[in-house]
Amino acid sequence: MSDEESITIYSDYVCPFCYLGRQSLDQYQADRGSDLEIDWHPFDLRADKRGPGGEIDHSVDDGKDEEYYEKAKENVRRLQEEYGVEMDLDLATEVDSMPAQVASHYVKEEYPYEQWLAFDEAIFEAVWQENRDVGDPDVIADLADEVGLDGEEIRDVIEDEDRREKVQSLSEMARRQGVSGVPTFVYEGTAARGAVPPEHLQRLVEGE
Repeated sequence: MSDEESITIYSDYVCPFCYLGRQSLDQYQADRGSDLEIDWHPFDLRADKRGPGGEIDHSVDDGKDEEYYEKAKENVRRLQEEYGVEMDLDLATEVDSMPAQVASHYVKEEYPYEQWLAFDEAIFEAVWQENRDVGDPDVIADLADEVGLDGEEIRDVIEDEDRREKVQSLSEMARRQGVSGVPTFVYEGTAARGAVPPEHLQRLVEGE
C-alpha cells in the first residue's frame, strides 16, 4: 500500500454482496472527489465445503438451506436495482474462489496498487458479469494477461501450496479477529458489514 488514505475490505470473489459492496464504494468514491485505496484482505467462504480437488461439497451442513439461498437471491436483486447494477448471476455456489484469492493476494504483495486493482476488478467482473469460473487457473491466467500481468507467472503462483496456506491462514485470522461475514469494511477501527449503501460508507469514513 502507498501512503494514500485507505479503507480495509474483507471479501471473497464468489460473494455477490462483495461485488455489490464494491459498486457502492465506487459510487461513494465518485462523489467524494478523492479516492480511498482498498486494503483488501481475503476471506474464504468455501473453507468448510471445499473438497480435495477444489470442488464444492454441498453435503456439508453449513446451516444454509434452500430458504436461505432464495432470500439471498432476493436481496441480491433488490440491491442490483438499488445500485443500478446489472449482474449475470445472483449466486455463484459452484465456484471455488481460492485460486483467484491466491493470485490476487500475490499481486497485491508484489505489484503496484494500480495493477492489483485492475486484476481485482477483472476477477469480480469475470464472475458477476461474464459467468466465468475463477476456480479455473486458465481463466485466472487469461485475466492476468488481460490486465498486463504475466499469466504464466500467475498460474505458477496458484499452484504454490505455501501461497495457498498463507491465504487460508489470513482468512482464519480474520475470523478470529471477529470478521463473521463479507463484505466487511473497516475504517480507522470502525466496521460496517454487508453491501451497505454509499451514504453509509460516507458516514463510516467521514463521520457524517
